[in-house]
Amino acid sequence: MTLDYICPICSLALTLSERTLKCSNNHSFDFAKEGYVNLLPVQNKKSKDPGDNLEMVQARRNFLAKGHYAFLQSAVAQKVKDLGTEKTIIDFGCGEGFYTQALQKSALNSKVYGIDISKPAVKYAAKRYPDCHFSVASIAQAPFNDLQADAIVSIFAPLFDDELSRLCKDKLIVASPGPKHLFELKQQIYQDVNLHTPVPCPNGFESFSEEILTATVILDIPTAKDLVMMTPFAWKFRPEHWHALEQKKNIEVTLEFYLSTFKKII
Repeated sequence: MTLDYICPICSLALTLSERTLKCSNNHSFDFAKEGYVNLLPVQNKKSKDPGDNLEMVQARRNFLAKGHYAFLQSAVAQKVKDLGTEKTIIDFGCGEGFYTQALQKSALNSKVYGIDISKPAVKYAAKRYPDCHFSVASIAQAPFNDLQADAIVSIFAPLFDDELSRLCKDKLIVASPGPKHLFELKQQIYQDVNLHTPVPCPNGFESFSEEILTATVILDIPTAKDLVMMTPFAWKFRPEHWHALEQKKNIEVTLEFYLSTFKKII
């Protein structure tokens, strides 16, 4: 098996020997028993445990298992399938692999990598989806060579223009919150809810296509709480907001996404 990682310390090629990746400077990285490799050196961390914590990962697992985001998963997978076969795809901010494994199934004879800074998320992804290649790594300093990816997929992850341009040969596929995404949940905490706008075109790319995907679902309150917990605005929920939500039997929620595709400028 050939894995095209580079050393996150010195940027030299990493060679796989049994369950260890090593560069010619003798920097080595062992694969965990779950099948992922940690390519996030301690000196590159900004906190002891960066990224989503275990509670957030478990909430996302619970919510995604119910299938409410399946329509987004299918749409992103179709975008990758349309690229053709024998490609290299990198899922930036892959989380627990919900989208990554769908990319693997749609991209025939392709190599699919998922990277995320959250160790709990990657640990779960690698254990459940062994056909993909998962690593704990920073999407701001990804452990891959220049122009290695035929396509990069970014779902709700920050966009680092220079890094995306360095790695991507062709397409960048970005899913971001649509105008009224989670509008009803946000009304629980904000008097005035601002509508989302599309992500701007990253430097080095040009706009290729854009669409809005929308669904309305009725969630029971435990599921709605999981949905809140997997979003950045969970930190805004105070005890009184949780209490008000818990008084309901269920809640209607808008799920809405921008699905934007950008093409690398050559």
